Amino acid sequence: MRLTILGGGGFRVPLVYGALLRDHAPGRVTEVVLYDLDAARLHAIGRVLADRAYGIEDAPRVRTTTDLDEALRGADFVFSAIRVGGLEGRAADERIALAEGVLGQETVGAGGIAYGLRTVPVAVEIARRVRAVAPGAWVINFTNPAGLVTEAMAEHLGERVIGICDSPVGLARRVARTIGADPDAVRLDYAGLNHLGWLHGLYEGDKNVLPRLFEQGDELLTSFEEGKLFGADWLRSLGSVPNEYLHYYYFNREAVTAYQQAEQTRGAFLKDQQARFYATAETVPDASVWAAWDRTRAEREATYMSENRDVSGAGERAADDLESGGYENVALALMRAIARDEAATLILNVRNGTSLRALDERAVIEIPCRIDAAGPRPLPVTQLTGHEAGLVGTVKAVERCVLEAAASGSVRAAVKAFALHPLVDSVQVARRLLDGYRSAHPGLGYLRAD
Repeated sequence: MRLTILGGGGFRVPLVYGALLRDHAPGRVTEVVLYDLDAARLHAIGRVLADRAYGIEDAPRVRTTTDLDEALRGADFVFSAIRVGGLEGRAADERIALAEGVLGQETVGAGGIAYGLRTVPVAVEIARRVRAVAPGAWVINFTNPAGLVTEAMAEHLGERVIGICDSPVGLARRVARTIGADPDAVRLDYAGLNHLGWLHGLYEGDKNVLPRLFEQGDELLTSFEEGKLFGADWLRSLGSVPNEYLHYYYFNREAVTAYQQAEQTRGAFLKDQQARFYATAETVPDASVWAAWDRTRAEREATYMSENRDVSGAGERAADDLESGGYENVALALMRAIARDEAATLILNVRNGTSLRALDERAVIEIPCRIDAAGPRPLPVTQLTGHEAGLVGTVKAVERCVLEAAASGSVRAAVKAFALHPLVDSVQVARRLLDGYRSAHPGLGYLRAD
């Protein structure tokens, strides 16, 4: 079985390959094709994978290419993890937003909109090439903003594109461990959009055991990552556990201030960190390049959402949060379910259908699904109501404006996307944001006056 990874020179590709190395069952991936526009980064990651696979007889073969059609041809699965504009673009997204006093995070607020405007046209072209060159392939999308990009690609690929994210899985596992439930045995009641969802229930059989979390003292409720971020009182007020990215909404003013006062934004930190790794990767001996990559990875994960944890007083990330086992294992489980018809339940980004009444059928949502060789089928969940439905509806409207702008080149639609977002407080700010992003990113040259 052949897996093609788009963005194959990306820093987190070795996580995916490491998961493949642990899979020795029949029907596993035997060949990996790495595609990237940057040949130097491709070569560096190729060396990391070769070092990791040393001595493993059945390690998947690795091939690299800078030709998209060549990469896609013959693929059974296509894993999309591209970054349009690179980390330089992400750092600019953050900087321009913060200068206007609003959040510039990669997937949330103004930064997410800017990233979406750059990424959607590229993702749509990839979807078209997949349909033309590898029509039988399944596309697993991890390109951010994951829900928005998956919805754009679904217009061309239908259900054969599935978005994934490790954030809901990590949330559910942390909560299950906290209340003494088996993370691998509970049924999850989780719903929303990517980076905008809530855990409403954890079921052992027919019994919802999530209320145990709120019945105990504050010490238990603040013993895991989300409890530390949001605080016991706010979680009790909600009666659910929000995805960690909702910290940007519930504590927006504090988050913006923390980012403005930080020595570096997250994007700038990663840009510098990865530049150092790729610059030195060629000089590291073959037998040491995996270790050099892994040290960089550990530093990256330890500093994840550090500004938010500073705001909430959460402290350093717990050891459980630093363990490997994120999106790469979700991707592997997804491929196994489809390729081997091994039914699995996963939280995925798929078309809504009739799952959430607050959204239309074509909207891509994040929800537990049963998946096998026939594809994903959303499972019943608690309906979004009140502020959840309102917030999700508003953000979906913003995403639709981004899709309209990307398809038509409409400046008016792009301004509307910024202005409608709940974390942007003025139409005039929205106009200045778009002006700033168009000046910083040549890739937004397709946007023109209506």
